[in-house]
Amino acid sequence: MNPNKALWEKGDFTRIARSMRESGESLVGRLGVTPGMKVLDLGCGDGTTAIPAAKLGANVLGVDIASNLVAAGSRRAAELGLTNLRFQEGDASNLLEVESRSFDLVVSIFGAMFAPRPADVAKEMVRVTRPGGCVVMGNWIPNDPTLVAQILKTSSAYSPPPPEGFVSPMTWGIEDNVVERFTAAGVKRENISFERETYTFNHSGTPSDFLDAFRNFYGPTMNAYDAAEKSGKIAQLHSELEALFSSQNRSLAAGITSIPATFLLVIATIG
Repeated sequence: MNPNKALWEKGDFTRIARSMRESGESLVGRLGVTPGMKVLDLGCGDGTTAIPAAKLGANVLGVDIASNLVAAGSRRAAELGLTNLRFQEGDASNLLEVESRSFDLVVSIFGAMFAPRPADVAKEMVRVTRPGGCVVMGNWIPNDPTLVAQILKTSSAYSPPPPEGFVSPMTWGIEDNVVERFTAAGVKRENISFERETYTFNHSGTPSDFLDAFRNFYGPTMNAYDAAEKSGKIAQLHSELEALFSSQNRSLAAGITSIPATFLLVIATIG
């Protein structure tokens, strides 16, 4: 199996996505989505951004490499009666079934950044966007002190070395890399802009409960725990992550967790 597909099908990201709904809806609300607009959501999960876009009247296609997430998104769309939203499996680095120049807006919030071959990912996102349309990415930032960057940094420290040729998904959080990839795909430098934004995870439970969700359902963290168990370092890993989740929690209410995380918002206008 494609190792990236195996990673995201290993757990159940819907259990994490529940904490991301509010920020997903807020972000989509700022993207200028209008009725009838054609929107592609890459690495869509179970619809954290695809569903808000469809609720605004856009015709939305959600693409994800994980079949379990595609199925979960399809169930959510059916339950909400969103006939203008469909989900399908696909690889952001090779969108075989997606026509060129067919979308007004291509969105990928913490999705396509995890696909292999980042140069191909940029080319595909540009290829399927119509002239005058936009590509919008939300990417975690390497060495950022907030939650997800630190989870991934800590997890990688306990995981086996990546295979030769592996390009870290965190390189999508470096502006120079983003510019290099999109300009190589034909986007003018002046049409690429960046903002630092905050995404808040809201969980109905303690920080320890929220960490348990990552331990049991988030592929990269699951792999780190598996590797740490084999090396006899699982207690050390768990202690580090417990301290991280507790220190990042901004909620003052008992039994409620609210953790903001900084990310790089990328906007590329296609000429």
